[in-house]
Amino acid sequence: MKTSFFKHIVATLMLFGTVAVYAQFPSIQYYRYNDKRGVNVFETSKEDTVKYDGLKLRVGGDFSFMFQGISQENDLVGDTLVELSNNFSLPTANLNFDVQLADGVRMHLRTYLSSRNHTEAYVKGGYLQMDKLDFISPGFLGGFMKMATIKVGMDEINYGDTHFRRSDNARAIYNPFAGNYIMDSFTTEPFLEVTIQNNGIIGLVGMSNGRLNQKPTAGDDGRVFYAKLGYDKQMNDDLRFRLTGSLYSSSDKGTRDYLYNGDRAGARYYNVLEGINDGGSAFLPRLNPGFAYHTAFQINPFVKYSGLEFFGVFEKTSNGDDATGGSFTQLGAELLYRFGTTEQLYVGGRYNSVTGEFADGLPASDVNRLNLGFGWFMTQNIATKLEYVTHKYEGDGWNGTRFQGAKFDGIVLEATIGF
Repeated sequence: MKTSFFKHIVATLMLFGTVAVYAQFPSIQYYRYNDKRGVNVFETSKEDTVKYDGLKLRVGGDFSFMFQGISQENDLVGDTLVELSNNFSLPTANLNFDVQLADGVRMHLRTYLSSRNHTEAYVKGGYLQMDKLDFISPGFLGGFMKMATIKVGMDEINYGDTHFRRSDNARAIYNPFAGNYIMDSFTTEPFLEVTIQNNGIIGLVGMSNGRLNQKPTAGDDGRVFYAKLGYDKQMNDDLRFRLTGSLYSSSDKGTRDYLYNGDRAGARYYNVLEGINDGGSAFLPRLNPGFAYHTAFQINPFVKYSGLEFFGVFEKTSNGDDATGGSFTQLGAELLYRFGTTEQLYVGGRYNSVTGEFADGLPASDVNRLNLGFGWFMTQNIATKLEYVTHKYEGDGWNGTRFQGAKFDGIVLEATIGF
C-alpha cells in the first residue's frame, strides 16, 4: 500500500479517537441519525422534536473494513481474469459535519477521507436543508413549511429509494449487505428540490444540470428534472407500509448523465472482473448503461411487519437518443428478518437482476446477483455483516469480452462504524 494511504488512516484514527473522547453530539433538527437509529429512515421527518437554542456543530464519521473471499472465472480461453485471494481490502473512512445554523436550517458536509478510488481526501458533497423560513421573518410561510422541506446543494439527489439503503463509501451501517445494487442510481449533482410530507403522502420535485464536475461554458447547459410521489405510513405498532415512484429525465444539452456513474468512491466488491491485461475498473461490478441522456423511473415498495421486512425495486432507463436506442430494466427484492430485543440481529437475502441492450443495437446483456447474509449491531454504532454473494453474466451482448460467461462468488465479512 502507498505511504499516503497509511498517513490518511493514521490521521483518520487520531481524528475519530479525539472525537470519541471529547466531542459532544448535540441533537440536530430534522436529522437522520448516522447509526442504527437511521436504519429504514428515508426522507427526514417533519416532526419538530428538537428545540433550537443556537448554533450547534455535530461532528461524526464512518469507518468500514472488509475481508473478501471471492473467486471468479469466465468462458474465454486462457486466464483472462486476475486471480483473487482471500484477504482484507482497503479500509474506507468518512468525516461528517452537520451544523444547526438557525431554527429549522441545517447544513451537511461529507468528506471521503479514504476511498477505494482515491488515495487523497476529498469532499463528496454537501447541502443546506430548510424546514423553516423563520430567518426571513417569524412564521414566514409557516403553514406551508409544516409540510415542506427545501434542500439545495451539491450532493446526492432524492431519486428512488435505493440510495437511502446503500453504502456511501464508509457509511455502510444502513446497508444490510456489503454491495450496492448492480445499476446503482446514485449521483452527486448541483440541485434544488422541494419535498412535501403530509399525513403519509410524499411529493417531491427537483432540478439539476446532470453534471458531476461543473464549468459555466457553452455546451454544458443541460437540464435534469426529477420527481417522486409516494405514501409512507406506520399503520399500527407492527405494520409500516411505504410505496414510492420516482422519475428522472435529462436533456440532450451536454449533461454527460451520471445517474448510474456518479459515485466517485468505487464499488464495494474489490478487483472482481478485473482483466489481466486491462487493469479492470474500480467501479465494477456496477452496470452503467452509458446513455448520454435518458429517462429513468424507479418504483420501490417497502413493508415492515414486526421483524419481517421487504424492500423492492423495479427500475427502467431508456436512451433519450432514439437513433441509437437501448434500455435496461432492473429488478431487486430484499427479504430480511430482524430479531433480538432491539432487532439488533438480522438474516436475509437480496436478489438483483439487470437486463437490456446498450446503444447501437447490441445484443441483450443480463446480469444476476444473489446475496445471503447475517448481520449484528453489536452496539448502536457498530455493525458486522457476513454474506455470501454469487454474481454472473449472461446473454450474447457480453460475447468476446471478459464478461462472457463471467461469474464470481464467495463470502464477504464487513465491520462498520457510524456515529
